[in-house]
Amino acid sequence: MHNYDVLVIGSGAAGLTAALNLAQRFKVAVIAKGALSDGSTAWAQGGIAAVLEPGDTFESHIEDTMVAGAGLNNRATVEFVVENAPAAIERLAAIGVPFNTEAGALHLTREGGHSHRRIVHVDDATGWAVQQALEKAAGDNPNITLIPDMVAIDLVTGRHGERYSGDGHVWGLYAVNRRTGHVELFTARATVLASGGAGRTYLYSTAPRGATGDGIAMAWRAGCRVSNMEFMQFHPTCLYNLEVKNFLITEAVRGEGGVLKLPPGVQGGGERFMPRFDPREELAPRDVVARAIDHEIKRLGLDYVHLDISHKPADFVKGHFPNIYNRLIELGIDITRDPIPVVPAQHYTCGGVMIDLDGRTDLPGLYAAGEVTQSGLHGANRLASNSLLECFVFGEAAARHIAAHWDEFPAPPPIRPWDESRVTDSDEEVIVQHNWREIRRFMWDYVGIVRTTKRLERAAHRVALLRKEVEDYYGHFRVTPDLIELRNLVEVADLIVRSALHRKESRGLHYTTDYPEMLPAAVDTILAP
Repeated sequence: MHNYDVLVIGSGAAGLTAALNLAQRFKVAVIAKGALSDGSTAWAQGGIAAVLEPGDTFESHIEDTMVAGAGLNNRATVEFVVENAPAAIERLAAIGVPFNTEAGALHLTREGGHSHRRIVHVDDATGWAVQQALEKAAGDNPNITLIPDMVAIDLVTGRHGERYSGDGHVWGLYAVNRRTGHVELFTARATVLASGGAGRTYLYSTAPRGATGDGIAMAWRAGCRVSNMEFMQFHPTCLYNLEVKNFLITEAVRGEGGVLKLPPGVQGGGERFMPRFDPREELAPRDVVARAIDHEIKRLGLDYVHLDISHKPADFVKGHFPNIYNRLIELGIDITRDPIPVVPAQHYTCGGVMIDLDGRTDLPGLYAAGEVTQSGLHGANRLASNSLLECFVFGEAAARHIAAHWDEFPAPPPIRPWDESRVTDSDEEVIVQHNWREIRRFMWDYVGIVRTTKRLERAAHRVALLRKEVEDYYGHFRVTPDLIELRNLVEVADLIVRSALHRKESRGLHYTTDYPEMLPAAVDTILAP
């Protein structure tokens, strides 16, 4: 058993921000599912939204966020995050994030849905730079223990104590050590869930391999409410390449003048099509652009459309997008001369575990921050570059509340170790992999960019069948990382489908042909265990 003051589950922007703020007073363990840098933070290309340009205002950033979120956002949350954004940027710069500058000031770019230039960035690899700076700061702090290769199974609550307690208090985590294959117990007086989203519920996703909704599923099983899971954001522009999967073409390419066109050889080949769908054209919010691309692909039987920035000077393109330029040159695409083949792909989980402005969940002792949550910031569609921002603001908010209320957190009671004697090794690993692929395929086909009630009902039927199989595996075989992830994927798929069936309208990222209109009142979908 491992005991710490605070346990942080997740080593990305939200988790490391919380850890660094807590480590001023407490002993903190940060649990990572794989390597410390394997999460979504390191993959983020675009940047971080903050009001820093003369003439820009908090009110403008708030309004842009509310418009993108189709009115479902919690305005108090939006105000809280937006107003704390400039200070978050300052703190990141202070720990060594090398933001791009121009003429002595931060260089700001613009992305879809934003009315001003307000995206601070490090070339086109902001997330990687942020991740490295946070990791170094955490690694240098003697009060922080970084523990990679621990696959979370379930949160520890009162029912796991030697004396059963049904109060739902969270005392830590059971996790599989990838190196030994054995389950280890981590206990703490407070736990921060920062485990990311559920992108890998879908066949095509820009999310990393480990984004299987573990935190959402664990919190749901422990007793937390989950909200707005129907709002899965599909990024409009993922590279279409049969060999390279999940390579995102940042929103900033469109922000700097990139245009979407139909490929040659089809009716209207070479035509810009976004003006037909929205007056904001390529800078419309992501849900609008993704649906437009999806419409054109289906209408013309295409595999992809083109994103073209070759009309800009070559030095401008290389200077603004060096990583994209170099990666695509390796694939034979020179973006200074050639268009980029792109398709939509699942990109961000806008719903999740419900939290308040202090990062508190429904369960005492459990906080959450980042993509695992539904804080009220994103509403029905996340505005570009608000995601990393949410991680910093809520990571700090959770740490601040834990520190302020530390005396109210009792020490963990005696907890039962994981019982590994009742299970055996499974010879059905291939079935686990098959079920994983089946979930991702039917979620893509039935619960994707455009939905119908019939498709959602078919998905619900498949989820129910798979749940029975997974419960059988889980009850009789030794837990493995693949089995844990499959169990969580089934749970999250069920939450997404149930939420989508519940919403009898089209709003933001949830578009159904059976209810194409948006209802007058914006109401969250809230599921309770």
